[in-house]
Amino acid sequence: MLRLLHTADVHLGARHADLGEQAAAQRERQFAAFTATIDLAIRERVDVVLIAGDLFDSNTQPRRSVERVAAQLERLVAARIRTVVIPGTHDVYDRSSIYRAYDLKAMASSTPDDDFVTVLTPDVGEVHLRACDAIVYATVFPTKRAPRSPLEGVSVAADRRATWRVGMVHGAIAIPGRTDGDDVVVTKEQIAATGLDFLALGHWHSTQHGKAGPVMFAYAGAPEPIALDQDRAGKALLVTLEEVSGARSVSIEERVVGRTTFDKVEVDAATIRTQADLARQLAARADPDLVLDVRIVGVRPDQLDLNPDEIEGQLRPSFLKVRVRDASLPALTEGAIPSAETVVGAFIRDVEGRIAELEAGSQGAEAGELRDALRLGRLLLAGHEVAL
Repeated sequence: MLRLLHTADVHLGARHADLGEQAAAQRERQFAAFTATIDLAIRERVDVVLIAGDLFDSNTQPRRSVERVAAQLERLVAARIRTVVIPGTHDVYDRSSIYRAYDLKAMASSTPDDDFVTVLTPDVGEVHLRACDAIVYATVFPTKRAPRSPLEGVSVAADRRATWRVGMVHGAIAIPGRTDGDDVVVTKEQIAATGLDFLALGHWHSTQHGKAGPVMFAYAGAPEPIALDQDRAGKALLVTLEEVSGARSVSIEERVVGRTTFDKVEVDAATIRTQADLARQLAARADPDLVLDVRIVGVRPDQLDLNPDEIEGQLRPSFLKVRVRDASLPALTEGAIPSAETVVGAFIRDVEGRIAELEAGSQGAEAGELRDALRLGRLLLAGHEVAL
């Protein structure tokens, strides 16, 4: 049996320019998720930790940040757990690579004579972990954009130096029309032809796994979301490779290591009395680790006046991030419509006729704008004061 912990896309040191004052806090959350991943590896007594690229968000990091990472890897060394790292597309192994600037192996107290910490590079494409009866392979390029697929021509089925053959790639699995411009792309056909027992992937921030031919592959996803819409991030993978009576199997278990949670809420506009009531209802979900996505739907009563920006502003201190979208529609006129000879009757008939035409023509956005105009017109013609 071989037990792996697979992580990737930690993106330590990310700037998060879009988060403003929360940027520093989010960087600490990412490091906390990395620490939780190391905790998990030690607690589960895995054999090897695989970090499949983009451990760092860029090659420009202060020494203290690298030292923090090395201290965590040193914990693995002390627990006699091996670690294998590959560069990604953010911490690419180019001339300015962070892995050239700092000897991560030595900083983590792994000596040249042991295999406790290994960074695979263009010159070091594999490591034979004899104590684990495993070989870990990776094709690493010295440029961000790969000159070819890192799995092109890779076939290790005949390598009998160890029982287990594990691969690592930081790149996208080919999806026609979606990954054509990616820096590193592999195909499922190439994965199937490798002869690997397991392929650990990085680059996609959402956890997912599957099979290509006989080869099981997985994206660990980011252990803490890098962008606050990545609701499949926040995990590390425990991977168990077993051989029983000559039959091999690979099982993958997702474990939560990140703190961020996500919740999507739909609120029927017909159930909302006032904006203040809605804000109080949402504030009851307050959680500094929660990304709350609120969508107001249904038909909105004429007297209900909502400003999503104001609601977001009131709730922002209570959540990691909150988004409020008003997708509700003002009601059409209920009951009998006044005579067409009156101003009110002529207005309602004219606007509702145009709304019907637009909705029949699938011009929903334009119809929605006219529904707003209809609502405001009804209120004004009824003598109500309306804030514009």
